[in-house]
Amino acid sequence: MNWTQILGLTMMMALSACTSYELIIKNGKVYDGTGKEALRADIAIRGDKIIKIGNLSSAKAKSIVDAQGLAVAPGFINMLSWANESLLTDSRSMSDIKQGVTLEVMGEGWSMGPLNETMKKARSTPPAWATLGGYLRHLEQKGIATNVASFVGATTIRINVLGYENRAPNAQELLQMQALVRQAMEEGAMGLGSSLVYPPAFFASTEELIALCQVVSQYKGMYISHLRSEGNKLLEAIDELIKISKEAHLPAEIYHLKVAGTDNWAKYPQVIAKIDSARAQGLPITTNMYTYIAGGTGLDACVPPWAQEGGYDEFKKRLQNPEIRAKILAEMQSPTDKWENFFRLAGNPANILTTYFEEDSLKYLVGKNIAQIAQMRRREPAEVILDLLSQTKGSISAIYFLMDEANVRQQVALPYMTFGSDEESLAAEGANLQFNSHPRAYGNFARLLGKYVREEKIISLSEAIYRLTALPASRLKIKDRGRLAVGYYADIVVFDPDKIQDKATFAQPHQYALGVVHVWVNGRQVLRNGEPTGATPGRAVWGPGKKK
Repeated sequence: MNWTQILGLTMMMALSACTSYELIIKNGKVYDGTGKEALRADIAIRGDKIIKIGNLSSAKAKSIVDAQGLAVAPGFINMLSWANESLLTDSRSMSDIKQGVTLEVMGEGWSMGPLNETMKKARSTPPAWATLGGYLRHLEQKGIATNVASFVGATTIRINVLGYENRAPNAQELLQMQALVRQAMEEGAMGLGSSLVYPPAFFASTEELIALCQVVSQYKGMYISHLRSEGNKLLEAIDELIKISKEAHLPAEIYHLKVAGTDNWAKYPQVIAKIDSARAQGLPITTNMYTYIAGGTGLDACVPPWAQEGGYDEFKKRLQNPEIRAKILAEMQSPTDKWENFFRLAGNPANILTTYFEEDSLKYLVGKNIAQIAQMRRREPAEVILDLLSQTKGSISAIYFLMDEANVRQQVALPYMTFGSDEESLAAEGANLQFNSHPRAYGNFARLLGKYVREEKIISLSEAIYRLTALPASRLKIKDRGRLAVGYYADIVVFDPDKIQDKATFAQPHQYALGVVHVWVNGRQVLRNGEPTGATPGRAVWGPGKKK
């Protein structure tokens, strides 16, 4: 064999290697994430990237998946995930991967860092990290099914420096808080996340938040907030978010946009007009939501924030003081614009459904509403809430029916709306069955695609996929994810548009969604024929300020 023949054979071998792939997903209806209608195409993957999209009928691959009759889309982005703890104990992220989620975005007010020594000691298990970046790397090294990203929590920053005190930081403390935000941004935080309805975040002034966001702006991050009010002072709370965006020069997003409380439902047009007006003036104000008429949070959301200053131990002492307890009861039952009173926003104690008790002796009450418990105990509903809070050493979770379905439908139609579960990612097994989650943990994304897209046709499938993929990725300034395109990471979901639907209910929440067939994360399959593979290819996805 002469040199010409050798060179030709080498070139043929190289060409053969280039046209042989690790995986081909063929015959699917490909939605690329941009909002365009689907195209019939095949997708080739090598390593963690998409290598080619088109007609690959003659190409070879180690594995070929036939997606005939199925939709092929970028993996979905959960813009509000509380999987930060659940991923530490169960890497599979079951309830989310069974809905096609490939990226969990955390940090609604609280984040997993930065932690000082007091905060580390307060955790039931000593953490192997102290910073937010350290936590994300810990998950990577541990092994997780999904990708993860996080905002740094404004609440976490405040606790780190001020503890649970109801006061403004002094000049030196504010500098310390800004330094912690700077560190988190350089470690890869997406921006600053706040949750202003809950203490101690409730104690933070607008000026304090602007000062922290000015640091975030330097790193091209964004501000994202559970507003100071979603009910009686909702319009004013939106004004605060717009002011922070304008004065700190950064994009701002409203976490789980809602109009809470029957008396407030008619404010919806004013809410949207206010957001649209800001956007028309060039301010990048955006929103996300979950697809349910009920929210979920702690039972202590029925109690005024001042009563919770200093943390849980101080709160319990106040409950044991008859005069202070009487004052708390009076405020719980009185109309107010000074704090977000979930007891009154729910309208009726039957609209407050208990889901979790850390105290074993109270777990028999899971699934009962406050009206039922009050009847059982022959006590007034507000008194029952304080009784329960004083009887536990840990948390009590509840679901509050607060929203109007007509408003929810209108929100789904907003072109700048993205979606988040506002929940852990759970497995319907073991200890999880001892409590009731909010059904959004198992159904939020499937409910969008089944109920609001297929059944009610509020938006098209291609538009919904865009708002689950490319839109949140661009908003977070994430490169090479959120689309099906050559060179992008192979985060891919294959699902049946005719069958995808949520099954979880408020009465029976631990039910997986139907219709998602396959999921890949970074080119490795984490869900095959609807079942987890056990693969843990998830990675940390870093924000725009990440230092190399």
